[in-house]
Amino acid sequence: MGNRNYRLYFIDAIRAWAILMMLQGHFIDGLLDDVFRNDNNLIYSIWKYFRGITAPVFFTVSGFIFTYLLIKVPLKGFENPRIKKGLKRGIELLIIGYLLRINFLGLLKAELYSSFYLVDVLHCIGLSIIIIIGIYLLVQNGKKYLFPLLLLTITGLLFIFEPHYKEWNFEGLPVGLANYFTKENGSVFTIIPWLGYTTFGAFLSVLFTRFKTHKFLYEYAILLCLITGITLIFLSSDFFLILNDISGRTLFKAIASNNYLIIRLGDVFIVFALFMVFRKALNNVTFLKIGQSTLSIYVIHFIILYGSFTGLGLYRFFNHELNPIFTILGAIVFMITCSFLALQYEKNKLKIKSSISLLIRFALSYLARVYIIAFKYVRVNLLKFSQLFKFLKS
Repeated sequence: MGNRNYRLYFIDAIRAWAILMMLQGHFIDGLLDDVFRNDNNLIYSIWKYFRGITAPVFFTVSGFIFTYLLIKVPLKGFENPRIKKGLKRGIELLIIGYLLRINFLGLLKAELYSSFYLVDVLHCIGLSIIIIIGIYLLVQNGKKYLFPLLLLTITGLLFIFEPHYKEWNFEGLPVGLANYFTKENGSVFTIIPWLGYTTFGAFLSVLFTRFKTHKFLYEYAILLCLITGITLIFLSSDFFLILNDISGRTLFKAIASNNYLIIRLGDVFIVFALFMVFRKALNNVTFLKIGQSTLSIYVIHFIILYGSFTGLGLYRFFNHELNPIFTILGAIVFMITCSFLALQYEKNKLKIKSSISLLIRFALSYLARVYIIAFKYVRVNLLKFSQLFKFLKS
């Protein structure tokens, strides 16, 4: 295979790793007994730290892949077919995010439970894609550096001012909208600050595209990622404390005291560096297909673990009840099961979609017939009732 095809292998490999880490992370976090959640335990603390890397990596890679495909097309503005596809994809992710939180039992009672309005990964990634498209269209006629500069600026503003806006009160907004900005109602992720990782991934994809023909692209990229990652992880907090001493602005001290966003960005750089180092060894077809099937895996894992639609998931029956042995073994089985089902779905996607479409058409046709019969029945009985009423009145 040519070098050009190789260059995105490491991105798909990162996505595969991230989705697998998400599967085991959600399983263990949801089912492990609280007795064994001890931060003083070395194994648990290491697992907990690496679990925290998953979401930043996933958001960054999502922004990277979408923007890479977007700017790869030479056409600008709405002539770029990726605009339409991106908008469709963003809206699709938002819809799927809400559908996964629907409970049929609630619908039977004509009620949407409060969990339906909670915001999760799919909502944030879908909205982030739409925002990146908006930024792209905004600067399409400007200088080439405006797009990456604006992406980087958004990331910086979201990360630096997080201590301020996390204190904002969004009570004036409808709950469904407020959940995109605050975790007070139970949202797992919010568009701020997580949009920052997506825009940063988009920024990296621009750099990658600009220098993709460079002879020593990976050598320089690996070195820069390692240096930047180590600097952000180990020195960024001290840097903000120095800025606090110099400027007297309490904002910098607040950042240093809870510097998780920038430290996690450093982790993202390290992950990118490692996967670029081993990129030629990560071209296993099955592994790469897992990286290309993340949406299917996410949907399947949500149904099995959290019981989408029915409420009958593993979380309901084993919530914080398993010991470490059963939790670890279960997590392995869970990863394999979700990946296998997702790959089978992707393999037979056209047949499955055709069958679902046929089933929906049949159901609609049946409901239409039932409606016609019911309408006729009601009309006949109303006519009889009207005649009876006239007779009694006379």
